[in-house]
Amino acid sequence: MATPPPAQPTPPPQPSGGHRQFLGLLPLPERRFIADALRTETVGGVLLLLAALVALIWANVWPHAYETASDFTVGPSTPLHLDLSLEAWANDGLLTIFFFVAGIELKREFVAGELRNRSAAMLPVIAAVSGVVLPAVLYAVVNSGPGGHLGGWAVPTATDIAFALGVLAVVGTHLPSALRAFLLTLAVVDDLIAILIIAVFYSSGIKFWALGLSLAGLVLFWFLHRRNVHGWYLFVPLAFVVWALMHESGVHATVAGVAMGLLLRCHTEGDEEQSPGERIEHQVRPLSAGFAVPVFALFAAGVAISGKALGEVFTQAIPLGIVLGLLVGKSVGIFGGTWLAARFTRAELNPRLTWSDLFAVSTLAGIGFTVSLLISELAFPEDATLAARAKTAVLVGSLLCATVATVLLKLRNRHYQQLCEYEDRDSDGDGIPDVYQTAD
Repeated sequence: MATPPPAQPTPPPQPSGGHRQFLGLLPLPERRFIADALRTETVGGVLLLLAALVALIWANVWPHAYETASDFTVGPSTPLHLDLSLEAWANDGLLTIFFFVAGIELKREFVAGELRNRSAAMLPVIAAVSGVVLPAVLYAVVNSGPGGHLGGWAVPTATDIAFALGVLAVVGTHLPSALRAFLLTLAVVDDLIAILIIAVFYSSGIKFWALGLSLAGLVLFWFLHRRNVHGWYLFVPLAFVVWALMHESGVHATVAGVAMGLLLRCHTEGDEEQSPGERIEHQVRPLSAGFAVPVFALFAAGVAISGKALGEVFTQAIPLGIVLGLLVGKSVGIFGGTWLAARFTRAELNPRLTWSDLFAVSTLAGIGFTVSLLISELAFPEDATLAARAKTAVLVGSLLCATVATVLLKLRNRHYQQLCEYEDRDSDGDGIPDVYQTAD
């Protein structure tokens, strides 16, 4: 007697009343876009992890060579002050490419993604804001006493989506696509908040003539783009001039990157199959994930690791505030903000998911690396010792978050895998998952 096939999971019920279900089934085009983006970010996260490991080995085994390479100066000193160290070129230059891609992602989310729907956007926005406020508050509380330093309050507020997804690739976890989409959207909003924090709180000595010329360059960038003028040989030099003027103005140069990303058109017109923003993002993202961010990590993550340094992480106010902000503040803030939004709005949690799933992803969002390391440099510009302590705390806090999240996700791994197998099942081989061909 033939064994009957196993019963398939019941399709998740659709929401009633016309409002969108929180973490429900995504539209197929949106799901495919998210999957493509996540695959790239996952590879970038692995490269980022490798670059960080190389930096730690280099800085601890050959510290003099690492410092010499980081401090090596290259670039013209006139007419703009671009005679920068390699570390500064990585922080202010290469990371601008990362923020350029983040700006395009944000623009796309506003015009064609999750953030275009006010009710759907409310959840990741509230979660991201909560995941920034609570870590800052915890840091401030820890550093309010003697020996504290409030200048680093923003260090534990950032989420590194590439690193988080790289950890997922390493542990082989199968997250449901809706949870992954939530994590990606959350990170996009988180990046925007981080950019605003850098622009407002970590810019000083503003030169308005340079800022005005940079803004004029952005207007020209927008005008040429809207006139459908093409040619990298025109836009790349213009982008460099805008970046250089922004750097000269005293506003952090990465703001120029996100501004240019936001100016790109991310909706299709006429017979276009792909918007200019999506096309440029597709071209630039490999450069960002495969080169710019790993090189930044190579020059930013090289801190001396010793028993004394690790002990100071849990005994000194600055590093302890950062670790608590990442491990406790990010996870509790994101989870609590999401729960409150779902509790007091019409949003609904997918019945096939549990709040423990969301808490695991919230803990994963505590992995702060790229932007946290950058803010560590900006928060303590005159004290290399404090900056090194902050960087060590970022590494330790991110490692703890990755460890805790891995344990939590492993506990749900079988459930995740079953959900993914059901959503991807294509019994008739037409390339469209069965779940999109079932009746309402």
